[in-house]
Amino acid sequence: MSEPANPSGRTGDTGDTGNPHTQGAPDIADAPDVTWTEEVRSPARSRRGGAPGGGGAASGAAPTSGPVPAPLTYTAHWHSESGLPAPRRVIVADDRTKAAVAYRLACEGTALLWRGDYQGARQLLRALGSRLDRLAPKPGATPAETFHRHRQARGHRARVLGMLLVVLEDDHSLALRRAPDVRAACTEAYGPPRRRTVVSLRELLGVIGAHEWRRKGVPVPAVGGSIHPHYGVFSPVRGEYVDLVAAAPLPAAVHGAPADATAFDLGTGTGVLAAVLARRGLGRTVATDSSPRALACARDNVERLGIGDRVQVMDSGDLYPEGRAALVVCNPPWLPARPTSAVEQGVYDPDSAMLRAFLDGLAGHLQPGGEGWLILSDLAEHLGLRTRDALDEAFAAAGLRVVDRLDAKPRHPRASDASDPLHTARAAEVTSLWRLAPAT
Repeated sequence: MSEPANPSGRTGDTGDTGNPHTQGAPDIADAPDVTWTEEVRSPARSRRGGAPGGGGAASGAAPTSGPVPAPLTYTAHWHSESGLPAPRRVIVADDRTKAAVAYRLACEGTALLWRGDYQGARQLLRALGSRLDRLAPKPGATPAETFHRHRQARGHRARVLGMLLVVLEDDHSLALRRAPDVRAACTEAYGPPRRRTVVSLRELLGVIGAHEWRRKGVPVPAVGGSIHPHYGVFSPVRGEYVDLVAAAPLPAAVHGAPADATAFDLGTGTGVLAAVLARRGLGRTVATDSSPRALACARDNVERLGIGDRVQVMDSGDLYPEGRAALVVCNPPWLPARPTSAVEQGVYDPDSAMLRAFLDGLAGHLQPGGEGWLILSDLAEHLGLRTRDALDEAFAAAGLRVVDRLDAKPRHPRASDASDPLHTARAAEVTSLWRLAPAT
């Protein structure tokens, strides 16, 4: 889903739509190491610098006599949630590093390991972003071409900004001047600390932001409380799709005895739609996902909302759980394009694979009088990535008919942002809840 913010902390920087169905943390057991060399500074020269290479001489300090120590080589584990490879060349940067020099090096593929002031690193990252923003691609001849150029530009931006690195110590702490305590945030995102690790500052900022969203939660009136998204799981800040599920008429199989009805929520993510169904009185909802992060997040939210007796969260395996349901809800990724990293798999659905799996299995998993609710944006149609005819043909091929369709206009800021390269498509976007039933 297009989000006005990035509460999930994901760093693929696509700026496009997706759903809560996301991947778990990459296994870093076999990840490569990052090696860099730092000069050894005397106490007088490092008094302001804190870490080696981190800040220049203290004001008025006299040079230390004697031989200059040889530079030391350091090694730490590499970790990237975006699946970026470990940089081949790493140099140390600090508060003396000029933005123009950093930009040139990053564009050339040289990573800069920051050993100066934490706030200085953030300022440098913003300066790099400003330079990249000046390189906005020209519109293509078609909406699809504009979209692909936009993705290429965002991918380049992510790679360049990902070249500014920081070291997490073996307890997940950040040994930089004026650095916040990031240990809790990193433990939530990466798991318990195991070793000294190098990550991009951009990713770390996403981890910190996700920690705040998880702590505060996102108010969702339709569930009578707040949803607390975990790192790597899309947050339900875009509420129109939630409101559609809260307002759609329940199928005939539920009428009269909702407490006895079973529902499936496929690709549950934060568990928000399962919570909506429980709020509407359904007695049992099986919420599935394949992402360990999403499963943990959904279980957390189910317990927070006190609906653990009505919502069962489980690994989906092949998308559907066993058995049949009176209602099956699915909110697949909305754009049929190839993800370029693991974190984009909740945004892009190659060849509409999850959408087709939902449609193809629906008739065989519905009870008599049951319905499948497909929540889908038509943004892909406005971008020239899928046609409405193709969607209708997919319904027919799966032996389904459309009972009804409920529509909602997006309320997120990008829908009205004329500076967005995809503004024309976003302004025309409609999110729909398709009520589907077996054709016969």
